Amino acid sequence: MGMIRGVLLDIDGVLHVSMRPVEGAAETLRWLEQHGYRYAFVTNTTTMARTTLAQRLQSIGLPVSPERLITAPVATAAYLRRLYPGKRCWLLTKGDTAADFSGLELVDPNGADTPQVDVVVIGGAEELLSYETMNRAFRLLMAGADLIAMHKNLYWRVSDGLRLDSGPFVFALELATGKQAVVIGKPERAFFEEAVRLLATAPEETLMVGDDLVNDIQGARRAGLRALLVCTGKHGPDSPLLRQSLSEERPEAVLPSIAALPDYLSDQG
Repeated sequence: MGMIRGVLLDIDGVLHVSMRPVEGAAETLRWLEQHGYRYAFVTNTTTMARTTLAQRLQSIGLPVSPERLITAPVATAAYLRRLYPGKRCWLLTKGDTAADFSGLELVDPNGADTPQVDVVVIGGAEELLSYETMNRAFRLLMAGADLIAMHKNLYWRVSDGLRLDSGPFVFALELATGKQAVVIGKPERAFFEEAVRLLATAPEETLMVGDDLVNDIQGARRAGLRALLVCTGKHGPDSPLLRQSLSEERPEAVLPSIAALPDYLSDQG
């Protein structure tokens, strides 16, 4: 394997857990900067605009700048601007994510005028996905709207345990309507290709560091990147999914946390 020149880092479960920094995370980011690595942050977080997310991470001591953030909402908005210009979008997500969708026509089908909807976009909307909302989305899709998902994450870890994510709701709409969602975020190949373009590195010299075997490790490996797993998030070294992974989709290393990354990179020469 060649020398690693670029590093992509997942955020939740790698740099922090429930907004509590992983020990050694800030020091590792500074080490990457000092040693000349090109790096960026790739995340399926969908509840905060890019600038808001950067500010939140900075507030807990993580030196993360907005321009280094590649989020699922940012990638989704770019996709919509390119393929759905002038179309009406119903954006189902929490927080201030709509700030990343400037220039697009966002509508509320629950309003008094009940406007036509061309595309239903689902992000991090877990608490919003009531029966009424899901049924409205179902009817819009059956009437011809397209379905776009920022990701299909099944669950993630918070301080009190695992929590169900939006993915199962997207799968439910696919099953009920017979439509296939276009997925923009990890583990889609296009997402990793965009990240590598930002770093200006080749895939084989770019390392993905994540806590999710499917979205981070397998997604990166299938896009031609190298990948390693940290054990501070969803999976540990004894994860059943890790044992079931095909050899070409397994991480090249399993580290206890991101704090061990500098030593790992130093050993790579």
